[in-house]
Amino acid sequence: MKKTIYVKFLIAYALFAVFGFLVVATIVQNMMFEHCRRNRAESLYREATEIANTYAADLYNSETSLQSVQKELTALSNYMQAIIRIINPSGRLVVDSSVVLDVNQETVIEGFDPTVTAGTYYTTGTFFDTFEEEMLTVFAPITANYKVNAYVVIHSPMTALQREAEELLNIAYIMLIILFLLSLIILIFFTELVYVPIRRITTATEQYAAGNMDYPLVVESEDEMGYLAASLSYMAMQIAGAEEDQKKFIANVSHDFRSPLTSINGYLTAMLDGTIPPEMHEKYLHIVQNETERLTKLTNGLLSLNNLSSRGMILEKTDFDINRTIRETAASFEGTCREKGLKIDLVLTEHIMLVHADMAKIQQVLYNLLDNAIKFSHKGGVVKIETTERGAKVFVSVKDNGIGIPKEDQKYIYDRFYKSDASRGKDRKGTGLGLAIVREIVKAHDENINLISTEGEGSEFIFSVPKAEVMEETGD
Repeated sequence: MKKTIYVKFLIAYALFAVFGFLVVATIVQNMMFEHCRRNRAESLYREATEIANTYAADLYNSETSLQSVQKELTALSNYMQAIIRIINPSGRLVVDSSVVLDVNQETVIEGFDPTVTAGTYYTTGTFFDTFEEEMLTVFAPITANYKVNAYVVIHSPMTALQREAEELLNIAYIMLIILFLLSLIILIFFTELVYVPIRRITTATEQYAAGNMDYPLVVESEDEMGYLAASLSYMAMQIAGAEEDQKKFIANVSHDFRSPLTSINGYLTAMLDGTIPPEMHEKYLHIVQNETERLTKLTNGLLSLNNLSSRGMILEKTDFDINRTIRETAASFEGTCREKGLKIDLVLTEHIMLVHADMAKIQQVLYNLLDNAIKFSHKGGVVKIETTERGAKVFVSVKDNGIGIPKEDQKYIYDRFYKSDASRGKDRKGTGLGLAIVREIVKAHDENINLISTEGEGSEFIFSVPKAEVMEETGD
């Protein structure tokens, strides 16, 4: 079973909780206990020093009685929850707040050594086996004339310190639990803002990889996740469109190749098996020749369009007279126009109009547009070619008064192999690639082409070409 990012995040979250409690139970516990012990020791040492400088000093200066000191220290010990003693350097107890000492019987602490603190002012333990439980003990010397007369010793049970440390530790546990619960907010935000969108995107990606490009991907977010989802949806839409175009392309190519091949095969078979008599072979051989020319034209058109659509298409741009190119292109259709009784009307701005473009490809644009205009014009009609100068560009218009293009078909006219229903009857030899080639050439020049058409009245194609710099400098 694969581990998802969400499972990993939950594991990390659980580890955070476990290690948090372990840290509090070990390191923090020891730190708190040590903190409580130091604070208690400092507090007791201040009291011991105060007693050494007051009650104890008065006792050794004979300014107060032993009973009075005993009474004061007993009251103070009850307040401090500690045992206060005054011990001579020899270990003899002088005053003990917990008991009233018999003045006639000497009480000595065996092994008493004031240096047991090892350079500090407190120590822990049973204090030379005088207590059954561990005590925190502080020492404060009682001095007079640079001489230590005795020590004020205060004992505090370690159990009290442990209780204090445990109370602080409980607070730490509560804070950790609160922190853990608050961190759930991060988990909730991660779930809603990261994990759920990622799951949706992952599911959509799997669907797209399986070919289901219509799978809906909705991530209502304006951050990077939303942008990623939108980009993925757009990519799927583009791929779906490309696949649809590819299917149409293959279907159109198959159809346009199948028809002439079927005709060629049928006529040749009929001639070979004697269905068509020898005296009629010439007629059908001309038909086969026409179908072959159609296949050749279709193949050349596909090759041209493929080369034009390729990125990095090389344009051989030069300065040339667009008016002359228009005249030469129009002259090539003289025979066709004579057969249909058409007239080509040229309305050209200036006598010479230099433009900067690839002359051969612009000539192909003119040829394809003029060929279409003548093909779909009525007998006796007029095809008008006009140039207009605007700023740094020359606009070329090819206009006919033929059958026109239906409004619903106009957005498809540049698609490969596309033919409107109205044009199919008049364009039996067409390949449906002419306008696609036109658009690719114009786009390669970073220019635009537009269509103005009304069904039954005619069509006008207008494309732009950049003027040559020499024309801009002269202002011609």
